[in-house]
Amino acid sequence: MVSSTFSYKNGQWINQSSSIDSQSVSILLVFADRALLENENLTAGLKKMHPEARLIFCSTAGEIYQREVEAETAVCVALSFDSTPFHLAAGNIKSHKNSFDLGKNIATQLPSSDLRYILVIADGNKINGDELLSGIQENMDPGVTISGGMAGDGVLFQKTLVGLDNDMQEGNVVLMGLYGNKIRVGTGFKGGWDVYGPERVITKSNGNILHEIDGENALDLYKKYLGKYAEELPSSALFFPISIKSDKDDFFIVRTILSVDEKNKTMTFAGNLPQGSVVRFMKSNFDRLIHAASGAGEDAMKDLDQPKADLALLVSCVGRKLVLANRTEEEVEAAVENFSKGTTVAGFFSYGEIAPMKNSQKSHLHNQTMSVTTFTELP
Repeated sequence: MVSSTFSYKNGQWINQSSSIDSQSVSILLVFADRALLENENLTAGLKKMHPEARLIFCSTAGEIYQREVEAETAVCVALSFDSTPFHLAAGNIKSHKNSFDLGKNIATQLPSSDLRYILVIADGNKINGDELLSGIQENMDPGVTISGGMAGDGVLFQKTLVGLDNDMQEGNVVLMGLYGNKIRVGTGFKGGWDVYGPERVITKSNGNILHEIDGENALDLYKKYLGKYAEELPSSALFFPISIKSDKDDFFIVRTILSVDEKNKTMTFAGNLPQGSVVRFMKSNFDRLIHAASGAGEDAMKDLDQPKADLALLVSCVGRKLVLANRTEEEVEAAVENFSKGTTVAGFFSYGEIAPMKNSQKSHLHNQTMSVTTFTELP
């Protein structure tokens, strides 16, 4: 496996590495600001450089390029495999009754024999990531590793774009399946948020809309915990996510608040909140957030169980980027410190991160985490 990164500067693609033959490139992963993806010059330049490559596009809330955090730019990862077959699949929510149905259908497009890993890139506004993953994993071998992220749109939250080759639009999901016994993949993710207050129970919810906790109005209770920050809702919610644990699981998952409905006294989250789940309030701790990013990179290398990663894909939440502000690059640097010199590093800031729990065979949608996926190909 050989990988290389490109960046889009001043209207043109710049190749920062000559480690890969342009004619051997199999896949191009493109993480870019939505406005740039809508510019035909960006895609045309890539197709000219690598006419035989398959292209996967993802709009972002910021780009990760080696140790740097970019904004309103584009980053491309060129991949060439020696002995690893791959298959790509795509679908759109418009053609399915719900996200679960979309996930289940698109997963059937990937051959199941010798499937080892799936990268998921999904629309971040129109797709329910929880249901999408449930559908993908409905009939999937539990030994298949799944990671990825939900596309972003900066801090606009207007629309996100995902594409495969010439089909780039809202509502898309793209899967990249890697096959055979030569590919090795490691994953890791961490949040680093502080929990406070007692454990409580969700007593009324509808999908990702929260109504009541312990029989009390959830929004009123949340405001009590926020104190003076309640006046700054919904923006201050980024600093105070919640964690939930359903009765089916023995682990907590972080959930980001997307919006607050003052009229109906409800809160809408980036993922589902099943009724009966245990919930904890959380708050930001800058140093712990950065330390957690380092832990995510360390876990991904341990899980890879190889001395060196050829490629590391980093997917971090837009909420962490907004909270950390000018310290965001420290988060990326903390994760990158775990990789050997020569490892290609790229990624994006997302509206949701996809990674497996270490004590669960299934992958889950996460919020407010740094997730890392490492890859290498055995000779």
